[in-house]
Amino acid sequence: QVQLVESGGGLVQAGGSLRLSCSASGRAFSTYAMGWFRQAPGKEREFVAGISWLGDTYYADSVKGRFTISRDNAKNTVYLQMNSLKPEDTAVYYCAAGRVVSMNRYEYDYWGRGTQVTVSS
Repeated sequence: QVQLVESGGGLVQAGGSLRLSCSASGRAFSTYAMGWFRQAPGKEREFVAGISWLGDTYYADSVKGRFTISRDNAKNTVYLQMNSLKPEDTAVYYCAAGRVVSMNRYEYDYWGRGTQVTVSS
């Protein structure tokens, strides 16, 4: 079992930055692939970024060049640095753990409860 808790969300103006954190408890965090997803009101939950247990990173086209995912296995934490934020980035952001990095949310076994990110124009 892995428990995930997101933090770092908030209200920011367009062009600003936020760093989300996802703290994991449980066994073998370093062996899990980690992903960040987001869900805006009335929309499907979508893949944002993922990182394998080896550290390979993957991004949705909409955030490439603006967001950076990283992990610190010693702290059982994964981060999402978000720069140049846009109003369309407004959503609840979720952290997820699974065996492989995937854009498919159903490939992930464990989820956090999410953290709200609101970008004002």
